[in-house]
Amino acid sequence: MTRAALPLLVFAASPILAAQLPDDAAGTRARTGVVFESYGLSDGLAFSRITELVIPVSVTRAFGRRVSLDLSTAYARASVRTADGDIDIAGLVDTDVRAAVTVIPGRLVLTLVGTLPTGVETVPDTTVPLFGATATDLFGFMVPSVGSGGGVAAGFASAFPLGETWAIGTGASYRQLGKYVPVQGGGELTPGAEGRVRFGVEGPLGGGKYFRGAVTYSVNEHDEISGGDPSITGDRALIYASLNLPLGRRALSLYAWNMHRFRPRASSSTYADATQVPRGNFVVVGARLDSPASPSLAVSPSLELRHELSGGDTLRVLGYLVRPGVHLRYRIGGRAALVTGLHYAFGQLRDEGVTVWTHGPRLSLFVDWAR
Repeated sequence: MTRAALPLLVFAASPILAAQLPDDAAGTRARTGVVFESYGLSDGLAFSRITELVIPVSVTRAFGRRVSLDLSTAYARASVRTADGDIDIAGLVDTDVRAAVTVIPGRLVLTLVGTLPTGVETVPDTTVPLFGATATDLFGFMVPSVGSGGGVAAGFASAFPLGETWAIGTGASYRQLGKYVPVQGGGELTPGAEGRVRFGVEGPLGGGKYFRGAVTYSVNEHDEISGGDPSITGDRALIYASLNLPLGRRALSLYAWNMHRFRPRASSSTYADATQVPRGNFVVVGARLDSPASPSLAVSPSLELRHELSGGDTLRVLGYLVRPGVHLRYRIGGRAALVTGLHYAFGQLRDEGVTVWTHGPRLSLFVDWAR
C-alpha cells in the first residue's frame, strides 16, 4: 500500500527558507522515539477501535552548507477491532533517502528523494479494512499504510527577498512510484505520477509578530491496475498560514490549513468506467503556547480542531475531531533534547447516515540529538 511521508504536515514544516543550511551546518542530527494512539468508537461501524504504534528513525548528515543527506524509516504496528476479532499488521515501512544540494546559497536548492521498498508491499485481502480506517485524514495517523513499490522524486526550492524583511519562496517537484501488487491475489498496481508546485511568503508584521503562508497545488495521473478499472483523483490545492505572536516570555502560534480535492477532470470515454475518488475538503485550525518553565524545560499546551468533508455534487460532513494536549521539551546538555506529547482527542464520524462518537489518546516520546 502506498504510504504517506512520515513527517506530519510536511508542507507546514518547509517554509520558504527551510532548505537553506546555517553557517555551522556540518554535522549529524538524529531523531527516534515512539508514537502510540488508540481511538474507541461507538456502535455503528464495522470496527470498534483503531490502534497504531510507530517507532520512527531519522538521521540527517550535513556536509558544510552545500550538501545534506537524510534517511528516514519506521517500524509500525496497526490494528482494528471488529466483531470477528482483531485485524493487524506490523513491520517496517518504506525508507526515504533524500539528498539536498544548495546550488546558489540562499537562492536555489535541488532535492532528490529515493523511496526504498522496505515496507510490506502485498497484504492479505482481510487487512484492507485496516488501511481504510487508518488512511482517514481526520485522525492523522503517522503511518496510514506500510509499503509500496518504491519510487523516486526530484524537485527544487528557491527563495528571494521581498523588500527589506520579507521573502518569497517557490518550488516544484515530480514523483513517480514503482509498480507493485498491493493485495494478495489481486492485480499489479501502477501508480500515477504526481507533480506539485509551491508558492509562499513570510516576514514580520511588527511588534514581534511573524507570518508564514504557502499555497501548494498537486496534479496526479490516474492509477492503473491490471485486470481492473483505473482510478482517478482530482487535483489538490492546499493553503497554509501561521502567525507567531510574542506574549512576554511566551510565544503563541496560531495556524490553519485547508486541503481541497477537486472533482476528477477525466472526461474521456477511456475513463468512463474508472473509479473516481470523490471530492473532499479537509480543514485544520490550531493554537500552541510555548512557555519556558526553566532554562532546560519548555511547556507547550495546544488545541487543534480537524474537520473533513467529502462527496460528489454536494460535500457532506465526514466528521470532526477536537484534540487538546501538551508538549514538554527538556534539553539534555547542549546536544540532546527529550520531547513528550500528551494529547486526547474526541469527536464524531459520519458514514451513510450513521453517526459514531470517537475518543482516544495520542502519546509520543522523542529524543533529538545533534553533533
